Amino acid sequence: MRLHRLDITAFGPFGASQSVDFDDLSAAGLFLLHGPTGAGKTSVLDAVCYALYGSVPGARQGGGQGMTLRSDHAAVGTRTEVRLELTVAGRRLEITRQPPWERPKLRGRGTTVDKAQTWLREYDATTRAWKDLSRSHQEIGEEITQLLGMSREQFCQVVLLPQGDFARFLRADAEARGKLLGRLFDTRRFAEVEKRLAERRRATEAQVREGDAGLLADAHRMQQAAGDAMELPELAPGEPGLAEAILGAAAVARCTARELLTIADLRLADAESAQAAAGRRLTDVRELDRLQRRFAEARERAARLAERADAHRAAQERMERARKAGAVAPALELRDAADGEHRRAADAEARARARLPRALADAGAAGLAAAARRAAEELGGLESARRAERRLAELVEERAGLQRQERADDEVRQEAESWLADWEATRTRLQSRLDSAQEAATRAEQLAVQRDPAQRRLAAARQRDRLTDDTEQARRRALASAEDAVAARAHWLDLKEQRLHGIAAELAANLTDGTPCAVCGATEHPAPARKGAGHVDRDAEERALTAYQAADERRARAERHLGSVREALAAATAEAGDAPTDRLAQEAEEVERAYARARATASGLHAAQEELRRAEGEREQRVAAQQQAAVRSASRVAGRERLEREQASLDEELTRARGTAESVAARAAQLERRAALLTEAADAARVAEDAAQRLKDADARLADAAFRAGFDTPADAAAALLDDTAHRELQRRLDAWQSEDAAVRAVLAEADTTDAARRPPADLAAAERAAADAGRRLREASSARDAAARCRAELDRLSAHATTSVRRLAPLREEHSRVARLASLAAGTSADNERRMRLESYVLAARLEQVAAAATARLLRMSSGRYTLVHSDDRTGRGRSGLGLHVVDAWTGRERDTATLSGGETFFASLALALGLADVVTDEAGGVRLDTLFIDEGFGSLDDQTLDEVLDVLDALRERDRSVGIVSHVADLRRRIHAQLEVVKGRSGSVLRQRGAG
Repeated sequence: MRLHRLDITAFGPFGASQSVDFDDLSAAGLFLLHGPTGAGKTSVLDAVCYALYGSVPGARQGGGQGMTLRSDHAAVGTRTEVRLELTVAGRRLEITRQPPWERPKLRGRGTTVDKAQTWLREYDATTRAWKDLSRSHQEIGEEITQLLGMSREQFCQVVLLPQGDFARFLRADAEARGKLLGRLFDTRRFAEVEKRLAERRRATEAQVREGDAGLLADAHRMQQAAGDAMELPELAPGEPGLAEAILGAAAVARCTARELLTIADLRLADAESAQAAAGRRLTDVRELDRLQRRFAEARERAARLAERADAHRAAQERMERARKAGAVAPALELRDAADGEHRRAADAEARARARLPRALADAGAAGLAAAARRAAEELGGLESARRAERRLAELVEERAGLQRQERADDEVRQEAESWLADWEATRTRLQSRLDSAQEAATRAEQLAVQRDPAQRRLAAARQRDRLTDDTEQARRRALASAEDAVAARAHWLDLKEQRLHGIAAELAANLTDGTPCAVCGATEHPAPARKGAGHVDRDAEERALTAYQAADERRARAERHLGSVREALAAATAEAGDAPTDRLAQEAEEVERAYARARATASGLHAAQEELRRAEGEREQRVAAQQQAAVRSASRVAGRERLEREQASLDEELTRARGTAESVAARAAQLERRAALLTEAADAARVAEDAAQRLKDADARLADAAFRAGFDTPADAAAALLDDTAHRELQRRLDAWQSEDAAVRAVLAEADTTDAARRPPADLAAAERAAADAGRRLREASSARDAAARCRAELDRLSAHATTSVRRLAPLREEHSRVARLASLAAGTSADNERRMRLESYVLAARLEQVAAAATARLLRMSSGRYTLVHSDDRTGRGRSGLGLHVVDAWTGRERDTATLSGGETFFASLALALGLADVVTDEAGGVRLDTLFIDEGFGSLDDQTLDEVLDVLDALRERDRSVGIVSHVADLRRRIHAQLEVVKGRSGSVLRQRGAG
């Protein structure tokens, strides 16, 4: 699997649309995903997981089926969307997912929820285009899971390697390791085997106990099904010859039932023939009735058309006049446009002449244009004077600016001298505060190492005290539940035996005179059996059975609870030891108080460092500002003298250019307005003359077009025109009349319809009654045949069951012994199971051994050949064996627990374990190639040499054309890894910045 591109919109902390080009990042093999805490680094990985599986890892999914994935920074109208492009199993796919979205309603107030949507597309290299595959959530989920070969939990452990989980895995006990491995390798089928073996053992035991009673019950059921065709032998259960007598009587009953079934088959065939003939007759009558009604409806429609014939001809004439008027329409439109243009041009000319002096108000277009050119020429001569006027204003502003700068520099020099006088005292005070905070930080680090072990021992001791009492209570409840289950089973068996002895009275209770007996078939019942005192019926027996099953289920639950409490007590005792809880609580409290005091003092370290750094920087800035102010003051003297000389020269030039006006600008404004008014009036006069000529031409063309179309005047042609709505409505009426006329003629010309109209009216009711009678007789014959077939089938089934029961009784006891032996071995309770390992634990131990071997290949390189991970199947305490994990130190040659590794050693050991587990799970999933991996945090605990070795191992993954993304805060990694994806957070949401290997 290789990722190519990820596009996210309004997802997690990302309010806007963001994109990630994994092809660019993966070019270097290693790339870094970094950013401040809370910026959204994990959300990038969550988006990949959500695109593939429709959910994110763990608790981040929330309870709203994806509603919590929406960014709080997103705009109201922006929908959350994740699109991932990847290659898996040689296929390039694009997955787009949109979670449910609560948006404002389009109409009215309030909000509504849009359902989640998913798209899957595949790139076709032949056509160079994407083709849609599916939009079904279930189909896409099954397709992706099948291609990847792993579930979401396996993907999160194999592709998104969470280092914290594997560090806990290294230090976990056998039970915790078993839970994680069970999720990854899906060993539920082995646990199901254990459960099925236990259920099979109970089932065979019950079959052995109830075999003899079941055979006699089968015989009674066969007698009830056969009626008077079977007589039971007068033998009790256990007497010799009972099975042979029952099988012989059953054979006679089966022969009689087959003869009765043959007779019923013949009667059913006769009824089916009669019913088919009646059905054909009913079909013919229904078709005749339909054709006669169709002919009558066509005659009525023809009469309605004849009534509307005059209106139809008038509509045709109106449509013909509208068609001729259509040829005049362009000339009409052209004349209207020319008239409007002429009126607008005349109004514009009048307005322009109204603003001119009276001497020029009646001048022609040429005279107005000449006057405008003279005003423009005079205006061009004032350009030099205007530049001088603007420069004079700039000189005044520059002199004022020099004065302001002089005052500002004086203030800077005075403030710097005052601040620098107190510098030595300030520096001494800040340095003393920094030294105190550093000492407190050292003490806090020493105490932090002691906190977690003390808290774990205290929690385990408290759990040990609580579980001691819970174990005794659970033992008493399990013993009481077992006694209740034994008593309930004995009561049920007693009631069942009593009911079998009184079954004749129960059958006789339903006998009535004249009705055949279900046992002997007689219609007279001179001496039916009577229910004795304390008779047990079927309901009482079933209630006793339900009570026994409920009691047995309570017993099983109590035993399981007792086992789980005992296992928890053993784990808590192993963690806490024999130390009293009060003493452990006192020790933990003392460590916490000392740690809190050190942390409180050390919390000011960063602030002290920052304050000292800012003070030193401010000192440098004030010294530099003092020097720069002196330099600027010296340079301003020469500039002031130059500005005074230039100002005197410009004043003399402007006095000559202004003349009688207040300023050069005022004189220029007068000339500009005069030239603009003259130019506008000349243009308006020319446009009005052109518009008048075009209107005259349009009137001539309109009169000619109306005459050629056959109209007396242009007004007649305009009246004959139809707008689009009226034209469509008239055409629709004409088309509807023609369609209806053609349809009526077609129906009246049909040969079948005409022939049916000449025949007598169809009697549909009589044909339906005849078909109903035939159907009733068929149902009666079919019911009789079904009853005979059920009788024969029931006798065959019961006879086969009785025969099977006779053969099964002998080997059942041998089967029960074999199943019980296998169930004990799989559950780990058999004496043959030396290590007390359950079947599921044995399979997980084999997987753990493969993972340790795969992890060792990388751990040796990361630790410079020092450490090796090995699997141990020794028992720990009173728990089961098989899931131990140790590390072998090549420097000492000793094997020790993984919990003794340091922080940095724990990190690269867990990293090697994660990579090894990824390889094993990949092989387990069918060998799907994983070309893109992500590793989350932990690199900050490594020194430079170890960090280089770990990066070399990760870099070696490129030999298999893999790319590895590292999620870390370590600043040194940003220097070592050039390909980077940075997450930058802000008040309006986070954004992504990508930098390739180049």
